[in-house]
Amino acid sequence: MFARRGYGATTVADITAEAEVSRAGFYVYFASKEEIFRVLAVRVRDAFLAAQDVPGVDQDDAREVCRASTAAFIAAYAQHLPLLRLLEQQAQSDDDVRALWEETQERPIHRSARYIRRLAAEGRARPVAEPLAVARAVGGMSIQFARLTASAPEASAPETYDAAVRDVTAMFLHLLGVEDPRRTPRQTPR
Repeated sequence: MFARRGYGATTVADITAEAEVSRAGFYVYFASKEEIFRVLAVRVRDAFLAAQDVPGVDQDDAREVCRASTAAFIAAYAQHLPLLRLLEQQAQSDDDVRALWEETQERPIHRSARYIRRLAAEGRARPVAEPLAVARAVGGMSIQFARLTASAPEASAPETYDAAVRDVTAMFLHLLGVEDPRRTPRQTPR
């Protein structure tokens, strides 16, 4: 209901009707609309952050880590976009939601920055800027491409997603200072 109607327009009556529970049943578990929204915000944060774990990827293969983490981030952000937008909006007026929003935004960036620092320390990457700045740039690009993916017509969504992952991964590798072995020095990016 929050994603469909917006936070302000959604009422407890809307929520109970959608969930097919009585108003009394709602109040057994939640004290208010604000409380259920905070519970939902925690679930969205947890799902978004969990979706970015990329098990089974060789952490020493920077190209594959960049591709897999970019793919997971874009997919998770696109999937949760309506509620992420609401979280961002509610963060302006609710300190608890603000803390959840900041964690949702900052944790992936700091995780990426730690990885970039490790690659640089091992001599496997030459980032074009400080690792936190590179991580923020890649995060921002990923968010923009996730929004494009989420707004793509259903028929072209898979192609839009694949192109987003390909392009953001290429830019991520470039910002990392990791060469793409498929490109010769004379080739120019598309």
